[in-house]
Amino acid sequence: MEKKVVIAGGTGFIGQYLQKEFLEMGYVVTIISRQSPHVFWEDQEGMVQSLEGAELLINLAGKSVDCRYNEKNKAEIFQSRTESTKALGEALLQCKNPPSLWINSSTATIYRHAEDRPMTEDGGDIGIGFSVEVAKGWEKAFFSYRLPATRQAALRMAIVLGPGGGVMTPYRNLVRFGLGGVQGPGNQRFSWVHIEDVFRIMLFLMEQKKLSGVFNCSSPEPVTNREFMTHLRTMMNKKIGLPTPKWMLEAGAMFIKTETELVLKSRWVIPERLETAGYEFKYDTLEKALGHILSN
Repeated sequence: MEKKVVIAGGTGFIGQYLQKEFLEMGYVVTIISRQSPHVFWEDQEGMVQSLEGAELLINLAGKSVDCRYNEKNKAEIFQSRTESTKALGEALLQCKNPPSLWINSSTATIYRHAEDRPMTEDGGDIGIGFSVEVAKGWEKAFFSYRLPATRQAALRMAIVLGPGGGVMTPYRNLVRFGLGGVQGPGNQRFSWVHIEDVFRIMLFLMEQKKLSGVFNCSSPEPVTNREFMTHLRTMMNKKIGLPTPKWMLEAGAMFIKTETELVLKSRWVIPERLETAGYEFKYDTLEKALGHILSN
């Protein structure tokens, strides 16, 4: 009998990596997205059919936050996350044999700007502001479903690092062109996770049948922005890296249509629940992660 995994919003950097890994494990992978030839979000019947008998549902859907936070984009960012989650919840309710695990993406941005102490699932302080409201609404939509046959796990994702795309591309370009110095004050914490650990965490949650709820999906060794840029320059053999002060980031963000929060917010997140449950990170330090990424 074939093994099935469904990845909603699976056409991006993380989704494509997960699809490749699950295919190599012998799974049949179905993608739900707005792009052909995948199952469309509007096709409720097709969604139910694809979920029927699947082992796992992963939801990564949502408009990229790499944009200006005007009212139109803010509405799309919020609704794309909450509405896709609700659509999947409704489809699961119609399944006779639903997946035993539903992993929904969330974000480590749900916690406050933290330079004083790390944020854990139980001891972290929820922040304020637009990004936090998005995260809260996303998790509220997810956990509003009571699914007796399906465990639910929300992954509060840190910045995902991996070869071949994602945030590493702009960071490598900054270093390459001599702009790989500190960004803003440089003391802000940079919580990250290697994309291979994201996949391995999902397999771990599939195996650990008693685990559910929220999990910080981040390496146990977050660094400061200054440390991150220093490591990257060192490993790319670039001695000089001009710093980017806050005012320059603000101007540049307007020019490339993004928000400085993505760089300036201090995300200091520790994966307490995963480590307590026995998960061991393959890439627990930034040196290991960058060593792998830069050699690919």
